[in-house]
Amino acid sequence: MRQTSKTRRTIGIRGQLMGFLCFICFLLVGLFWFLSTQLLEPLYTTHIQKQLTEQAEAIVARMDEAIERGETLSYWAFGSQLYVNNTFFNSLRDDIFELGGMSSFCIDISDTTLRQIFKVDNLSYCNLHRTRPTDSSDEKAAYTTARAMRQLCRESGGAVVRKINPPSPSGSVQLMVGRMTADGNYTVLVTTSLMHVAEAGKVLSTVLPLAAALIFAFSMSAAWLFSEWFTKPLRALSGAARQVAQGNYAVHVDSVRNDELGDLAQEFNHMAKEVQHASQMQRDLLANVSHDLRTPLTSIYGACSTVIDNYDSLGREQKIKLLSEACADAQWLNRMVENLLSVTRIDADGVAIQKTPTVLEELVDTVLVRFQKLHPGVPVEVKLPDDFIVIPMDSMLIQQVLTNLLENAVLHAKGMTCLTLRVFTLGRRAVFEVIDNGCGIPKERLKTLFTGTTLTQDTSSGGKHGMGIGLSVCAAIIKAHGGEIKAESTPGEGTTIRFWLETEEVDTEETEDEQ
Repeated sequence: MRQTSKTRRTIGIRGQLMGFLCFICFLLVGLFWFLSTQLLEPLYTTHIQKQLTEQAEAIVARMDEAIERGETLSYWAFGSQLYVNNTFFNSLRDDIFELGGMSSFCIDISDTTLRQIFKVDNLSYCNLHRTRPTDSSDEKAAYTTARAMRQLCRESGGAVVRKINPPSPSGSVQLMVGRMTADGNYTVLVTTSLMHVAEAGKVLSTVLPLAAALIFAFSMSAAWLFSEWFTKPLRALSGAARQVAQGNYAVHVDSVRNDELGDLAQEFNHMAKEVQHASQMQRDLLANVSHDLRTPLTSIYGACSTVIDNYDSLGREQKIKLLSEACADAQWLNRMVENLLSVTRIDADGVAIQKTPTVLEELVDTVLVRFQKLHPGVPVEVKLPDDFIVIPMDSMLIQQVLTNLLENAVLHAKGMTCLTLRVFTLGRRAVFEVIDNGCGIPKERLKTLFTGTTLTQDTSSGGKHGMGIGLSVCAAIIKAHGGEIKAESTPGEGTTIRFWLETEEVDTEETEDEQ
């Protein structure tokens, strides 16, 4: 018996499943790390840049409209005195805060002199002007950065995007977008802090290892529980399979699952049940064969021993009678062996019968000649159709079926006075019937008549030869031909055994459609 080696296994299904889930866990953590550290800042920066661009373009559009209407937004008088259209810029400031696109920002508007004419700043610290909201409005301290950005905006044609680094390491990077009015007289710089994304990156770099450890622990726990739930029925099936291999066909796998594993357990239970049934049939068949072989062998041995031991005292008629009985038992044994060989042949060929066209009348004539040699004193009434019928079949096997059925009636139909072999057509089928008017077969025996599990001793007829083997062989041969065999019997009136064969070869699909 094959032994399952446990030492040759490296990991089982549970280990493979946990390894796979571990890989998925690390993959997800790595993906999360990549998104948070490599893509978060670019995506956030792009989003902020879009907001700044919309803000700057909206301001420029308002200023262009005012200029087209002929409004003067600002001018420098003698003595470098700046005059600003406060009405317009106060309205612009109100509109900016009402829109509420960003919570913290700085807006710098300058003219062709690169000097600031208007500013809105609510940043905690503005890198552009290097000032805080409480610092002086004098831009000399931030002259270098602010003036450079205004000059850059003009040189770039009125469209610029820059990151402005903080003056100290503790500060945060800020993003600036610059636009210029259509007439080229004013530049608009809008800036905001990128502190949030930097802080988010720091938080993620701190939290991510702890989150990864928690996710890994949770994944491994879930993988262990899931693998236990998944492999438990497989282990039960494996143990049941080993029991079946050891000959315990009564094993049953309990499963209340409604998934594929539950279906597998049900199919295994069905297989074990069928194997148990087949094993029981095999044991019954062996018991029947043993009995059927032992009975005629005992008879042959007794007859031969009697003749040898009492050769001089026995008369000629007594010797002939004993030897005739021994010869009949030997012939019966020969037919029994033929039946068993036929079953073996069918099983070995996988029920692949080699059919050849056979004329019905020739088949029946051959069967009758063979039957009359075995039972010369038993007449058989034959009823055949008038039509010329050709049936695809293995003629040797069908001859054996008809011979078995006729001989079975002779041996077991006690009180029979009429034996009939009738053949007729029904559509594409040729129906064969062997009819006798003997004692009949009890109803309870009809269910197992063709299984080979009936009683070997036909007590109803007093015969010494069993009837189960021959009929089971007939059923196997007819089934291999694609036909069907049945028996009808009324105790005290007789028995009819009927089977049918196709009169011509048809495709499998056509046969299924007809059925």
